[in-house]
Order: sequence, then C-alpha cells, then structure tokens
Amino acid sequence: MVFAPIHVSVTIEERWASKCSAILTCHSRGSDSPELSEIASSSRLTSVLADLSTSKVTDFASTSPYGAVFEIDENRFVTKNNGVLFENDLLQLGVKSEFRGNLGRLALYFGNKTTFPLNNFVSEVSCPGNVGSQLSIQAKPVDPLIEGGAQKQQMINVECVTDFSEAPTLNCSFMYTGVPQRISCRLPLMLNKFIEGTEMDTGTFFNRWKILAAPAQECQKIFKATTTMDTEAVKVKLVGTGINIIDGIDSNPENFVGAGIIHTRTQQIGCLLRLEPNKQAQMYRLTIRCSKDNVAKTICELVEPQL
Repeated sequence: MVFAPIHVSVTIEERWASKCSAILTCHSRGSDSPELSEIASSSRLTSVLADLSTSKVTDFASTSPYGAVFEIDENRFVTKNNGVLFENDLLQLGVKSEFRGNLGRLALYFGNKTTFPLNNFVSEVSCPGNVGSQLSIQAKPVDPLIEGGAQKQQMINVECVTDFSEAPTLNCSFMYTGVPQRISCRLPLMLNKFIEGTEMDTGTFFNRWKILAAPAQECQKIFKATTTMDTEAVKVKLVGTGINIIDGIDSNPENFVGAGIIHTRTQQIGCLLRLEPNKQAQMYRLTIRCSKDNVAKTICELVEPQL
C-alpha cells in the first residue's frame, strides 16, 4: 500500500483553517464555535466538564514541594476528545479538541475554583524523547492572572509530522496565596486521533491484508474482554478510535473488520483491523496491520484497552 507524501510550507494554523472553516477558534478572534462556547463561560466550567470523562488523579502533594502531580486516564481519551484532564481544590483543567487530517487543535480551560487569584500562571508543553520531531506543537500563551472563580483559555495547534507513541506533557505553574504550585499531565494526543476511516470492498480489503504480511507490519493480541461484548457497543468503541468498521467483509458475521488512513505530514499510513470475539470464552483476538513498520503495535496498544 503506497501513498504519496504530503508536502506543506505554511503554518499549522493556516493549514487548519484551509481544511475546516467551522473549527475551534481562539477567544482573541472573538468568535467561538457553538460547541466551544458551551464551556467558554467560567460559570459553566464545573457543571459542563464534570459531565465529561473524568481523570484518574494521583496526588503527591505530601512529597512534592511544588504541590500536585496528576496522571490522566489516557485510555478514556483514545475515543473521546472532551473531558477533565485533572482537578483539585484549586484548579480544574478541561480540554475540548478537534482533528482534521494530520492537524489538531486543543482548547484548554483553566478554571480557578478558589476565591483568591492564581498569579504568575504559566502553561507550557514539553515533548519527551523523539516527540519533538514527531509532532509540531504551537501553544499560545495563557493569561498570567486567573482571578478567583474565573476561567482562562489556551489554544494549542498540533501537526502530526510522523507516527508517534508518546504524548507531550503539559506543565503548569502558578502562585496561590504566595505558595508555588506545579502541575504536570500528559496531553490527550494519541496516534489514532489522526486516523480517518475509509471504505473498502471485500476484494480490496483482503488484497491489502495479504500485502501487509511482514512481521513488522502486523500486531496481534489475544486478551480477555473487560467490558461488554455487545455487538453494537463494541462497534461504537472501534469507530471511536477513528477506524471505519465495514460490514459484510468477513465470512464470520461476528467478526469486525475496519480500515483507516493515518495522516502525517511525511506520508499517509494504511491501517487495517480485524477483531474476532469469542463470546463463550469472553476473549478477543485483535489483529492490526499497517503499511509502515511498527505502527501496528502502537495502534493495537491503543485499541486493546477499549475492549
């Protein structure tokens, strides 16, 4: 499966605007989209984001001189674009994101839950390992002062340059009543966010499946089901990963077959999925094949925890 590379020379924001005119728009331009405006009011921050997926929080305040360090439940965000990344007595951080091709945009919402101001507020993105060359990230600065009960927004533009398996880290620091606070968490950026589902007929699917036969192009996992094996529920989860589920391809109607294209700046990567449930044993066999070496392993590790 061969795809032509995508060559671009303009900024991430210009490329985003050319792909989609009705997208998340920064407050500085004064025109929120309807979806974004739902959580753009500080008075609605807690009520709206609390209804979205919540995070797993680990508080190390007792051992860290800077306050709290948080771990998000990354598996929740594989199939969701909105939710609470972390929350404590001082701050709630919510995210709302959209993706088009190899571009993404994240709107981060910092809500001050106290009656005192958060001063010297800084929010920066760092990229561990090779992530800095795999993703191009442009984070707009956030207002250094968040008054008591107020909310501020930060926009982050992302371009997927090539495939990646680690997420960037968001680092926030601020002063609360004269005490320094520091919070870090992974941003909900996974490779599947850049998958676009695609249609195929039976002949095309199995021809491409046979072509992608090299060991580095395939990843297969056999595992116990951890959630319901209801057909429709499973299909919703698979579609949530970005892969299009195609009916009538597999000779066994219980099996799921899907296809998608992973968009990056350097190339487009074909991705095929086959999921074989064994309801009697409450087991799955998941097979992913991709046109670029070692990418199947990354996608497989993102899909498996959803099931």
